[in-house]
Amino acid sequence: MVSRIAEVWQYRAMLWSLVLSELRTRYRGSFLGFLWTFINPLLMLLVYTFVFSKIMKVVMPHYPTFMFIGLLAWNLFASGVQSSSSVIVRQGSLVKKIYFPREILPLSVVGGSVINYAFSLVILIPFLLVSGFYPTFYWFYIPIILLMETILTVGLALLFASLTVYLRDLEHMLNIFMMLWFYFTPVVYSLSMLPGRMSVIFKFNPVADAVLAFQSVLYYNQSPHWKLFVYGCFVSIVLLLLGWSIFNRLSRRFAEEV
Repeated sequence: MVSRIAEVWQYRAMLWSLVLSELRTRYRGSFLGFLWTFINPLLMLLVYTFVFSKIMKVVMPHYPTFMFIGLLAWNLFASGVQSSSSVIVRQGSLVKKIYFPREILPLSVVGGSVINYAFSLVILIPFLLVSGFYPTFYWFYIPIILLMETILTVGLALLFASLTVYLRDLEHMLNIFMMLWFYFTPVVYSLSMLPGRMSVIFKFNPVADAVLAFQSVLYYNQSPHWKLFVYGCFVSIVLLLLGWSIFNRLSRRFAEEV
């Protein structure tokens, strides 16, 4: 794996070029273009706030703030994994024509999602300030939490990107699975709303650990729960090793299958 990482590093210029291409093509042809990077999270915030505050009536102080923090963290993960699942197939002509580390393709998609999250902070931070949530020492945890979630996303992106080459239906199945996974992640609700035993089960969800960590530092103004954070880091690294290993093994026949 170390040799593969070194090879990816040698192709870092290509990786960065593909990341930029991913960002440019995401909203190509739309009138507002790159502004959708900021408009999308705002529209999602308005829709979810209306549904869960007015219709389902979730009673929680500064609920839109709580939900927005979790929603942005979830979008990073979901967009990175879902878009990566078909990236090898989409870039089939490139895979057939030239040699490069195939890992670059899903990595570029995840890189685009991480940059998108960074741009979303331009909306989130002013929203936090307006809501009365001011910077604290705990905000220094944000890069570490972001790294943990990025590792998790890369691991699953590599896994699904390689499997989808051989099982094309997996892309559509993944869309349904991600919808289900969303509601098993404390984005629109707090774990305190769940019965004791059920909340423990939900904590084993590695995406939930990342979302909970962001909520801890930005909403509750406290450090992440260290046991959950260590568990999240451990699972993320295991999934990265597993995903990369399977991707390496299956990538030998990508050119034939796409």
